[in-house]
Amino acid sequence: MSQTKIHVLHTGSVNVDRALPFKEKTLHPLPFSGWLRPNSWRMWVPVSAYLIEHPKGLLLVDAGWHEDMRVNVRKHLGFLTSTMISGVLPPGQSIREQLQRLGYTDKDLDLVIMTHLHSDHVSGIKHVNGAKRIIVSDLEWKAALKDRNYIKSMWEGVNMEKFDMKSIPHGPYKKGLDLFGDGSIYLILTPGHSAGMVSLLVKTDDGWVLLGSDVGYARKSWEQHILPGVTTSMEEADKSLTWLGEFSKRDDCRMVIVNHDPEIAPKIIT
Repeated sequence: MSQTKIHVLHTGSVNVDRALPFKEKTLHPLPFSGWLRPNSWRMWVPVSAYLIEHPKGLLLVDAGWHEDMRVNVRKHLGFLTSTMISGVLPPGQSIREQLQRLGYTDKDLDLVIMTHLHSDHVSGIKHVNGAKRIIVSDLEWKAALKDRNYIKSMWEGVNMEKFDMKSIPHGPYKKGLDLFGDGSIYLILTPGHSAGMVSLLVKTDDGWVLLGSDVGYARKSWEQHILPGVTTSMEEADKSLTWLGEFSKRDDCRMVIVNHDPEIAPKIIT
């Protein structure tokens, strides 16, 4: 692989209340849950993953929905979560099937990077358990162990390596990881939606591609500064979204892609 290539993949969709991607000012204590709110306020958004063919390895970012979502959504998500969100995974769209379509298996993956461990990102991780390495930030791992809202059964039996944050030249906190030590891919600490969430900066010949995970949910998130409806820290979410918006305006920023943006179709970026 002599050139970096990014495959934007949709691994099904998730159905949520509109207040989950776009925070609302309301007297409702938990608007993102959708409880006691009209069904007409719900929306479908894609669940994305990214396969990066890089000169130094084959990388996967997040794992999308597991094929168990086709069998029993409530069992896979758990009762409480299934009252707030639902999802679909059409045939051919699991990460296992998409790798196969591209001529790969999980054993071909040099690295799987988990941006964070929310269900719609980690659900399919057992489909790629044969990867050489699977990593997650130490901050996210520690938060997931303490927080009962994480669905730990999704990664049970999966060996995830934890990485510490180091000083880097990018990001709201200038912390993350220079993945290959050559400045071609940075993992950027962008907390707020979750405690240890990372985004990715991927260098291409035409500029940086910023994979913003759930820092925002659509272009209007950073253009209108609308925070996600679910945050672990409003202050951190605000700082991360501000940084993403500022980076998007740089001359060397080719594009910003966030995980659940309905306007982003599956594509290949070279």
